[in-house]
Amino acid sequence: MGTEKLKIGELAEKTGITKRTIDYYTNMGLLEAERSASNYRYYESTMIDRLQYIEQRKQDGLSLEEIQGELHIPPYEEVDVHTIRLKMQNLENDLASLLAQLDNQDQKNVQSIKKNVSTESIALMQSLLLLIN
Repeated sequence: MGTEKLKIGELAEKTGITKRTIDYYTNMGLLEAERSASNYRYYESTMIDRLQYIEQRKQDGLSLEEIQGELHIPPYEEVDVHTIRLKMQNLENDLASLLAQLDNQDQKNVQSIKKNVSTESIALMQSLLLLIN
């Protein structure tokens, strides 16, 4: 069970905790997930124990922020939003440059370049843009 990877639905089923709650905890940084190329989240089986710990501490009366502190996870507010915005701006500039290059290429080269940008990458870029706006 140590190296087993679980999708969010499988983790929810094994713990009895809703997918929405797991997603919320993940966004807060309470749970760790790996993203696949197709943008699925995969959780280590150790996250089952982490979820059970979180739920127990909630029952003990602790807030999620207090649980973050116990787990030595920086609160969500401490994320360096400025750095993320700069990285996103750089990504936007790179994308604009790529699009400009595409406009200057012949149709065959455009199709070749488009094949190298996966739909998952585009979806991830769009999700990131939504997060910072």
